[in-house]
Amino acid sequence: MLEIKYVRENVEDVRKALEKRRATADFDTFLEKERKRRELLQEIETLRHHRNKVSDEIAAIKKSGQASNIKSGSKESGAIDSAGNGDVKIAEMRTVSEKIKELDTALAETENLIDNFIMNIPNIPHTSVPVGKDENDNRLEKQIGTPREFTFSIKPHWEIGEELGILDFTRAVKIAGARFPLYMGSGAKLERALINFMLNTHINEHGFTEVLPPFMVNRKSLTGTGQLPKFEEDLFKLQGWDYFMIPTSEVPMTNIYADEIIPEKNLPIRFTAYTPCFRSEAGSHGKDTRGLIRQHQFNKVEMVKYTTPETSFDELESMLASAETILQRLNLPYQVITLCTGDMGFSAAKTYDIEVWMPGQNKYREISSCSNCTDFQARRANIKFRREGSKKPEFVHTLNGSGLAVGRCFAAILENYQQTDGAVEIPEVLQPYMGGQKIITNESR
Repeated sequence: MLEIKYVRENVEDVRKALEKRRATADFDTFLEKERKRRELLQEIETLRHHRNKVSDEIAAIKKSGQASNIKSGSKESGAIDSAGNGDVKIAEMRTVSEKIKELDTALAETENLIDNFIMNIPNIPHTSVPVGKDENDNRLEKQIGTPREFTFSIKPHWEIGEELGILDFTRAVKIAGARFPLYMGSGAKLERALINFMLNTHINEHGFTEVLPPFMVNRKSLTGTGQLPKFEEDLFKLQGWDYFMIPTSEVPMTNIYADEIIPEKNLPIRFTAYTPCFRSEAGSHGKDTRGLIRQHQFNKVEMVKYTTPETSFDELESMLASAETILQRLNLPYQVITLCTGDMGFSAAKTYDIEVWMPGQNKYREISSCSNCTDFQARRANIKFRREGSKKPEFVHTLNGSGLAVGRCFAAILENYQQTDGAVEIPEVLQPYMGGQKIITNESR
C-alpha cells in the first residue's frame, strides 16, 4: 500500500498517477476523514492529559489524608480540596474516561475507513513505464529467436496433445470440470521435466533458494501481496475456513518475512518455488476455453526477491534475464514487452511480460510476468530491513516473476516442436530429465 502521509501530502500527484492507471479514488472523502482523524487524536490527547491531571489531584488529596473516606461512588466523603468535594474529582475523571472511550471508538471507525481507502489504491507507476490505456499501448522491448517455418498444416497444442494421448481434457471435465488439465504418460513426464529443469536452473545458476510453501494461505497473507481485499472473486476460498488456495506462490514466499526486520547484510534474498496455482478466472468467460492457456489449476515455477530500494530495479532486470534463460535453453522464440500504466497489475510499479511464440495460434502469448512492487507489498505485510549502524528500519522492496508458467511452456513446446507425422520432438535440454527420451509419439489408450 502507499504511505498515508505521502498520499495526504501529495494528493494531486497520486490522483494523476491513478489516472494514468485508469483508476479513480475519492480523495476528497479521504482528506475529510484524515482531517477528522487528526481532530479526534488531538481531542483524545487533550482529554487524556486532563484525566491524568485529575488523577494526580485525587492522589494528592488521598495522600494528604483529606480523602481517607473517599471510595469509588461514595457519597459519604467529607474531604474538601481547593476545588470542592473530592468526590467531584472522581466523577469528573469518570466522565472524561467515558468521553475518551467514545472518541476512541469514533477514531477506530475513521481509521478503518482510511485503511480501506488506502488498501484499494494501486501502486504508483515507475517513471519508465509507458502511459497507456490497455495492452495495445504496451511497449515492445525486443524479440528473440525466429519462428519456425512449417512445411505442413500445423495444429494447436490441444489437438496435438489429445491426438498423442498425452492430454485428456474430456476426462478432466468428468473428474473436475472445465478448465482443468489431465496429463497422461509422456505428457505428465514432460510437465515434471519442465518443473525440474526450471528449478535447477534458477537454483544452480541464478542464486535462488528453493522453497516448498503451503498451497493454502490465510487472509492476511493475501492482503499483504495485494490480492485482497480488492480481488477476492478471483480466488478459491475454502468453505468454513478463512483459507484460500494460492493463486501463485508469490503469496506465501513474499509473506515469509511478514512482520519481520531483515538485516541488510542478508539482502538480496532470492526464493524460487514450484507449486500448483488456483484461479477462478473470474471475468474470463469465453476466453481461451480450449487448451492450457487459461486454467483453474496450473503449475508454475515462481521467483521472489527481497531487496534494498536502491537495488530493486537492477534486480528486476536480473529476474527478467533469469526467466529468459529458460526460453533460450528451450529454443523457443519470444518477445519482451513493458506493460503500460493501464495494463499493469495492482501491486506493480513496473512489469515486464515475456510472450512466447505459439505457431498453432499464430501469435505470442504471455508466459512470464516479472514485476517490481517497490515497497508496496512490504508496507502491507510489514516487511522491513535495518541498515548496519542504523536504528530505524526501512521497508524492503519486493519483486516477483514467473520462471516460468509450466503449462504454457508445455503448450509452446507441443506447437513449436510438432512434426509432420504428429509426433513432438523433445527439446535437447529436457531429454536428460525425460530419461533420454527424444520424441513423443502416439500413446492413446
